[in-house]
Amino acid sequence: MIEKNLNQIFQARIDSEEKIEARDWMPEKYRQTLIRQISQHAHSEVVGMLPEGNWITRAPSLRRKVALLAKVQDEAGHGLYLYSAAETLGAKRSDLIQQLLDGTAKYSSIFNYPTLSWADIGAIGWLVDGAAIMNQVMLCRTSYGPYARAMVRICKEESFHQRQGYEIMIALSKGSEEQKAMAQDALNRWWWPSLMMFGPNDAESKHTAQSMAWKIKRKTNDELRQAFVDATVPQAEYLGLTIPDADLKWNEERGHYDFGPIDWDEFWQVVKGYGQCNKERIAARRKAEEEGEWVREAALAYAEKQRIKKENQKTKVA
Repeated sequence: MIEKNLNQIFQARIDSEEKIEARDWMPEKYRQTLIRQISQHAHSEVVGMLPEGNWITRAPSLRRKVALLAKVQDEAGHGLYLYSAAETLGAKRSDLIQQLLDGTAKYSSIFNYPTLSWADIGAIGWLVDGAAIMNQVMLCRTSYGPYARAMVRICKEESFHQRQGYEIMIALSKGSEEQKAMAQDALNRWWWPSLMMFGPNDAESKHTAQSMAWKIKRKTNDELRQAFVDATVPQAEYLGLTIPDADLKWNEERGHYDFGPIDWDEFWQVVKGYGQCNKERIAARRKAEEEGEWVREAALAYAEKQRIKKENQKTKVA
């Protein structure tokens, strides 16, 4: 009876647009849903550094190199913000990372595709970060306060990343025939995986209904996917590039673009660990975790040394 009343009070706070804070009472399922979503988001930011980091030393100019380096650094920061937000819910960062390495935690399917050319860096910024922004702007109003506040800065930086990618695509599209062909090839390969980023159709998403009720999510997967298509098609037209979808057309009655069926078999194969780069990505994260162990141990030892030093100083003063 008491828990039922607490759930009713909690839902009333959600419905009245109050932010839930770390010390507030919350249903255990709400806590676990947030830990799952925030940690998956954090893993995606960190794993997302890998396909782009692959091109830092091969960027075509110093300007491009510096911009890409800054972007990859931003993604690392986003991961740290999000791991910190998950920790406010009682999760241990070391446990979350171990879940990633064990394969029991997921990250965005998009990062299991290879970056084959410089144009892919432009396509990732334009399409992948564009899709991320479509989803993450909504998260700035999510019901859990620490997550919402972390997303404000992340969205500002992701917006810059999207512009950076689109600027690369403009340069390629206005370049030689070979460069424009490279841009079109990147669009062909990244378009459908970008649509898959929003997750399964609403009818097949087991988390969407509850997350919407708790206002963790503000729009459904299909609503966000449609908004992304509507925003991105005119951008492709400006570039003079062709969206690789024969069924794509404007629907005057709906006021939206209709688009073709998504290959959900491919999506689930990637999610289950059988994508082109799944093994490579996890191997890279495992290597980084193992090689960084001495740094973490040194930091903890230094922190303990400083703690003892302060305690001794307090004793002397007393």
